[in-house]
This record gives sequence, structure tokens and C-alpha cells, in this order.
Amino acid sequence: MKKVVISLGGSILIPSLENHTIKEYVPVLRKIAKKHRLFVVVGGGGEARRYISITRELGIDEGTSDEVGILITRLNATMLIAALGEDAYPKVAESHAEAKKYGESGKIVVMGGITPGQTTDAVAAVLSERVGASVFINATSVDGIYTADPRKDPEATRFDEMTPKKLLEIVGSSALGAGSNNVLDIVAARVVERSGIPLVVLDGREPKNLSNAILKGKFRGTVVSEGKKKPLPL
Repeated sequence: MKKVVISLGGSILIPSLENHTIKEYVPVLRKIAKKHRLFVVVGGGGEARRYISITRELGIDEGTSDEVGILITRLNATMLIAALGEDAYPKVAESHAEAKKYGESGKIVVMGGITPGQTTDAVAAVLSERVGASVFINATSVDGIYTADPRKDPEATRFDEMTPKKLLEIVGSSALGAGSNNVLDIVAARVVERSGIPLVVLDGREPKNLSNAILKGKFRGTVVSEGKKKPLPL
């Protein structure tokens, strides 16, 4: 079975507790896991940003604010594991080594953040290296990588394909404070470049986009790769 690592943005899984999409994602992740070994890294979403906004109001440093955000990502991961039931490894992986070990069970492995200053996208990028993933998928709230933020710039255009070097040029100027919400951070982009593992950025607001992309190769998004071979379907 091929290995797939998905960075599941908190902004699409749990934008808020009242508007979560966990129930919609469970059957999709189960479907993918029947064909491939699946690792899911969950972001913090709106709830993490709410907590971090309070830590900043209290004058708490960014490192500690990051620690709070990591706790929220792990709480989100715990809820996803519980919803997946027997299909998921029952414990949130708290390191890449744990995730790799849990993957030996054949069950879906779920984890959140690990280190202050590092986004869950970066966690997922390194995890892709550690487990030897065939593809790294970033499911986010936009349908690919653009020349600028399409939510702010109506003139922004989407890339169908790009090289890791081009990706680094685009994300290199992004800020990286606690709770940052960029399409991809610079650390993740550098890991993508060094690993050679294809990255696919796609719209995760519709859960079926994931299964359609991985199992059928049908998706609207951006492929980041040096090679000409299409990374999907697997």
C-alpha cells in the first residue's frame, strides 16, 4: 500500500466548534484508508486562533502562544480519532517517530502540532519524509497556490503546476507568528524541495475533493513537483 500524508487545515476541519466538518470527513478518510496507508496532520483552526488572541492580550510570548495552539491541534486530532473509531490508531502521535510507529498498525494515524514556530503543514511535510510518502496533500481553504491571496486580490491567478523553487519564491515573504494561516509556510516549502515528494494543494472545503484526487486523480489545485509524472491518482 502506498503512503499518503494529508495536512488537514484547521480552517476547514474545525473553523469553529459549531461549524466543524469532522462528520463529513470521516467516511472520506475511511475510503482512502482502504486503499492506502494514511497519515493525517490536523491544524488548529479558528479555535486555536481564539486562544492565541487571548494569550497575546495577556502579554504572553509567542513561543508560549504556540504551545497553546499545539494543544488545540492535538485536541482537534483527538476528536477526529474518536470519530474514526476502530479505523484510527487510538492515540494522537506527538512526534514523527510515534506517527511512524503507529503507522505499523495499518490504521489511520492522526497528529497535530509538535514544535513552537512550526506549522502543522511543516509537521506534515517532515512526516512525508519520515514515512516515505508517495504524495503530500495540503487540504486548505483555497483551491491551489496563487500569485497572491485570492481572497484579497481579485487579480491573483492560480498555478496548475510549479516547481519547489517557485513555491519557495512565493511563500518566502510570508509572516510566521503563532496561529499563522498561510497556504503553506517557508519551512514546509523547504522540506518539499529537499524531499522530492510531490505536493498537491487543493480545496478541502468539500471533503470528497480528497478522495476524488487520491483515488481518481480528479481535482482542481496545484501540483508542486520537479517531475513530469502526475502524482495522482495513486
